[in-house]
Amino acid sequence: MPNGDKSYEENTQKQYLEEDLEGESILSIAERWSATNRLRNSMLIVNLLAVAGGCLMGFCKIARSVEMLILGRLVIGLFCGLCTGFVPMYIGEVSPTGLRGAFGTLNQLGIVIGILVAQIFGLKVIMGTEELWPLLLGFTIIPAVLQSAALPFCPESPRFLLINRKEEESARDILQRLWGTQDVTQDIQEMKDESTRMAQEKQATVLELFRSRSYQQPIMISIMLQLSQQLSGINAVFYYSTGIFRDAGIEEPIYATIGTGVVNTIFTVVSLFLVERAGRRTLHMTGLGGMAVCSIFMTISLLLKDEYNWMSFFCIGATLVFVAFFEIGPGPIPWFIVAELFSQGPRPAAMAVAGCSNWTSNFLVGLLFPSAAFYLGAYVFIIFTGFLIVFLVLTFFKVPETRGRTFEEITRAFEGQAREANRAENVPTVEMNRIQPMK
Repeated sequence: MPNGDKSYEENTQKQYLEEDLEGESILSIAERWSATNRLRNSMLIVNLLAVAGGCLMGFCKIARSVEMLILGRLVIGLFCGLCTGFVPMYIGEVSPTGLRGAFGTLNQLGIVIGILVAQIFGLKVIMGTEELWPLLLGFTIIPAVLQSAALPFCPESPRFLLINRKEEESARDILQRLWGTQDVTQDIQEMKDESTRMAQEKQATVLELFRSRSYQQPIMISIMLQLSQQLSGINAVFYYSTGIFRDAGIEEPIYATIGTGVVNTIFTVVSLFLVERAGRRTLHMTGLGGMAVCSIFMTISLLLKDEYNWMSFFCIGATLVFVAFFEIGPGPIPWFIVAELFSQGPRPAAMAVAGCSNWTSNFLVGLLFPSAAFYLGAYVFIIFTGFLIVFLVLTFFKVPETRGRTFEEITRAFEGQAREANRAENVPTVEMNRIQPMK
């Protein structure tokens, strides 16, 4: 396990304090911005943050400025936080209902490929040296520039155009081009119905999400799913995998860490093909259950590795399978399912709350894990086992299956439950997860 070295812990805490700041920023910025601006244009503007942050970090060594490095990390953190809200929301709004989950998983695939590339380029034989590390950090500019060049060729969200801007013909043209069919009447009508309903409701703010019965259940589900992702222990494994593999007896642990990145990428692709067949709820529960079992095996192998040499290999295997189960469900699903649970009006605010929940829990794991590992040793993963079991139970009883359902159908199901709750305050209502997806 990672040791209790003071400087190691302080560096870790400082890194994740910066990531917490980015999560907190989502709540106040993403809600107001994306609710009134075109998502595509918003991403173009947000990419300026990546360029600014990359320049600050890339030139910090030349300027001999630690402050530039910290500020650059903060700016990049803000950029990442905004992207985790904008990208899943845009993908969900331009995807056909039957492929919404698969396209949503592409967002996670891009993230894990980025992690793998960073791990490889961070090797000492490539760019992980004292001379080249600032250049490596400055490379964050490249994806932002490439995306900015590609975004003008991407269509605006048809839902945004019709519901927010009342541009029906533009929305129709985009749907026909995206989906390769002239018959989009049903989809246009669904958007019109949602637009009519939005006009009769007051603006959905963050506070309204928690006050309105129609939004309370989906926002709590969204927060729970984000927590299930971060409190599963996945980031503890990734952040400290090199230390874990070293303690397991591996002589070159950095290469084993890259192996986790490879597994991460492969099983995200697997999830891409399964999500529209098995469903979001099933995959998420499968992932949580598998991770819970693997965390127990990781604990056992770390406890017995000094007595049995082969336990080191067992620990590596359990870690890799742990990562694989994460990408089956808890990795990709929480990001895009939030966009599915809300209609156009409250969606930006919901994405802001979900993103803030995700990054805040990310910060807490990074802050507390080193101390917990120091005092508990191998038993630290039992904490994550407990969280995984709790989230598995909550997912079974509370999370609906959204596969094959339109935004309108999902929203109306929650509204129906809210009406029942209003009629009978403490009388249990029929849970949405018992409703089977439309064929």
